[in-house]
Amino acid sequence: MAIERISCAPDGGINEDLVAVFEHDGCTDLLVLDGATSVAERNHVDGHQGDVAWFVQAFAAARAPVIDAGRSQADSVEHALRSVRRAYLEQSAGQDVPLHAYPLAALTWIRIRHGDTGLALSLYCLGDCKAFAVDADGVVIDLDPWVNPFESVVQEAVAALAREGVTDPLVRRDRLLPLLRKRREAQHAAPSPASLCLAPKGPFQAREYAFALPSSTAVLAMTDGFNRLADTYALYSQDDLVRRCRTDGLAGLMRQLRTHETAQSATLAVKNADDASALMWTPDRVDSNNSSIRPGPASARAAEEPA
Repeated sequence: MAIERISCAPDGGINEDLVAVFEHDGCTDLLVLDGATSVAERNHVDGHQGDVAWFVQAFAAARAPVIDAGRSQADSVEHALRSVRRAYLEQSAGQDVPLHAYPLAALTWIRIRHGDTGLALSLYCLGDCKAFAVDADGVVIDLDPWVNPFESVVQEAVAALAREGVTDPLVRRDRLLPLLRKRREAQHAAPSPASLCLAPKGPFQAREYAFALPSSTAVLAMTDGFNRLADTYALYSQDDLVRRCRTDGLAGLMRQLRTHETAQSATLAVKNADDASALMWTPDRVDSNNSSIRPGPASARAAEEPA
């Protein structure tokens, strides 16, 4: 088997995504984090990279010591988050931190267990990262068919601004800031949050799945920034994008994404371009790590079990 990964900011700047792989106890854990762009006036714990990048990096680091194949993914998330929250509160002590300034992220965690008869997958998902499986014949399975309901609200607001003639991304973001802050406060205050937040008010509303798949299956996770190739720009259908990831690799697709974003003038999103990341496990691809790349840069069924 091999792992291919790629993650970069659109301008080579600070990347608020993170991809990581952990091998332990006969398992491979694929972790994809997509930090939600800050809507705060300033940073409170990391003036260099920013609080969002700090959060995703701190969570991944805190998760490593609590990996245990016998512990549920939900329990591991809670354990890791406790230490991250403690560090954040210590570093921001004495500051007045508004609720909308707390960092937030999307998380997709895929655990792959390798058996004699195939793969056993378990997924733990918060937020809007994407996860897929694709077999050797190109049959694609959407492992987490969830759509972010707030995205359509943002698109409608951006379209309304465009009708007013507002296309500059900085002006657009400034106009959208009250909406975005209200949304961020609601996410943090939710009794059962659906995103990875710093101080949840109750248990996470995670989407958890279990699948049994053939051993020849490739497993792919990506952030919504990478999935713009299909979802926003329609350069590929969703299934075709997944197949291209397996057959052609991730680096060329990232270059295509950045080239397209440089050429196009506007999109129905808060940002014209976003951090983009993808992580792919395959049984047959030569291992590579392209994390430093810069822009210039049918009817098969999985055996799905309730989680």
